[in-house]
Amino acid sequence: MSTLVKELVEAGVHFGHRSSRWNPKMRPYIYARKNTIHIIDVRETIRGLLRAKKYLADVAARGSLILWVGTKRQAAESVEREASRCGMPFVAERWLGGTLTNFRTIRDRLSRLEELEGIRQSDALNSYSKKAQASLNREYKKMYRNLNGMRTMNRLPECMVVIDPKKEKNAVKEARKLGIAVVSLIDTDCDPDTVDLPIPGNDDSMRSIEMITKILADAIVAGKTQQAMQQQAASEGSDKPAEAPAEAVAAGEASEG
Repeated sequence: MSTLVKELVEAGVHFGHRSSRWNPKMRPYIYARKNTIHIIDVRETIRGLLRAKKYLADVAARGSLILWVGTKRQAAESVEREASRCGMPFVAERWLGGTLTNFRTIRDRLSRLEELEGIRQSDALNSYSKKAQASLNREYKKMYRNLNGMRTMNRLPECMVVIDPKKEKNAVKEARKLGIAVVSLIDTDCDPDTVDLPIPGNDDSMRSIEMITKILADAIVAGKTQQAMQQQAASEGSDKPAEAPAEAVAAGEASEG
């Protein structure tokens, strides 16, 4: 635990915003104020992390989807890398309105993306005029940028991991409307009431975001490993020949005697 505290402090997770920008609801998570900057209580960060890890591991072990959302410049790379590592969908470029509440339309757009990829990879593209080819390429690049991370999202997620719910307020609003749980890294300017599992911490530092996302992704990977082991054990159990009931065995021995 002391090692984790040291790593969190070194990553700058405890640095909040200027005290003039704070949200009073974050008071329970603030340790002190230093030179007009709020210092986040690292003990609260660890509590939030432990709760989030346990929950995400359970969700992953059940085979449910976890959608990662982080479109701010400091978060996009970490969100894409860690979500890909744990095999979960992500949004790291731009949140499209209706991604959750109008999911059928998003699935249609993903089908269109695959259709465009098929055209680009085959000789069919040469049958289009130069102007049409340029138009198709522009459409493809735009859709790929916005939708590529959600290719594996064939159903609504059970929960979301959000970096900065203030920045991603539209995503959080859609999740709450549909009853999707939200795990979030929240800074001192955020409203903790908008998320289900808050992790108080610096959501503007790349090092802070990298560390938190890595810890959460590790929990998801562990949950998926547990699910795979349970499935393997179940399949091995079903392959074993069924043992005869004890009463039948005893009856057989008695008749032989």
